[in-house]
Amino acid sequence: MTNLLPIHIALGGIWALLIVASLIVFTLTKAQPERDHSELVQRTTSWWAMIAVFTAAFLLSRTLSITVFALVSFLALKEYLSMIPTRRADRRVLFWAYLAIPVQYYWVADEWYGMFAVFIPVYMFLFLPFAMLLSQQTEGFLKAVGTLNWGLMLCVFSLSHAAFLLVLPVEGPGSIGGTAASGAGLLLFLVFLTQFNDVAQYTWGKLFGRRKIVPQVSPKKTWEGFLGGMLTTTVLAVLVAPLVTPFSALHAGLAGAMIAGAGFIGDVTVSAVKRDLGVKDTGALIPGHGGIMDRIDSLTFTAPLFFHFTRYLYT
Repeated sequence: MTNLLPIHIALGGIWALLIVASLIVFTLTKAQPERDHSELVQRTTSWWAMIAVFTAAFLLSRTLSITVFALVSFLALKEYLSMIPTRRADRRVLFWAYLAIPVQYYWVADEWYGMFAVFIPVYMFLFLPFAMLLSQQTEGFLKAVGTLNWGLMLCVFSLSHAAFLLVLPVEGPGSIGGTAASGAGLLLFLVFLTQFNDVAQYTWGKLFGRRKIVPQVSPKKTWEGFLGGMLTTTVLAVLVAPLVTPFSALHAGLAGAMIAGAGFIGDVTVSAVKRDLGVKDTGALIPGHGGIMDRIDSLTFTAPLFFHFTRYLYT
């Protein structure tokens, strides 16, 4: 029970932040009734639902947490494939892409790192083109193969690294059996900092943003927002790490900077995909936020980097 206490404290802190944010939104709606705050209210309401699901998955069981990530991967891949034009001949092959989701997360639950690491980038990478060519339709073949494999890598393989943190056998002074961290702590650290970094970069950009980074892809992204968000996220990582991770201050700072940088890249990469397809949001499943991929775009890039950073240093 002692090992779970820091997780409870960390989760309590997240709920406290959400309550404060909700009070601020409520005050704004009362103080400025003439302004439209509907999107802000929708975003806050959605955060209540998302954090409630996240908390329940954390506290009830590891298997449930892994299942929730598998469901998120399914919804993200479904959303991705609904945006991407697919050939009629490839629709049967989509079954195998969806089937890869429970198989990939089975390797996570079984703690089988070897198969986890190669199943999608090797076996599915080789199998899906073969399944596609059985239709004998060569027009658009390369684009179809690349599109489907990239979708699996982004929505399933990358995201499954977050779930694998739950079973990662971490060693160190704050590891399982030590005083602070657990797999759940590592996952909470990753997800919280990834989402916080998005908010921090947006806030710094709103307040001080002048010089745009990639205006043709994401015109609201500025150097001031990026650097301000990275600094804030790095400092927060150092402060939070002793509670839920085995990281030293140096490693926590490196992890925070890495999460900030990778989160930015994930965000603008998915923005480029949306601009290519001519859509504003990837879906409408989460009111005020858009689709699943709009919410996890940064996490798909931060999860594998953070996982291998942690695995290299602490296992």
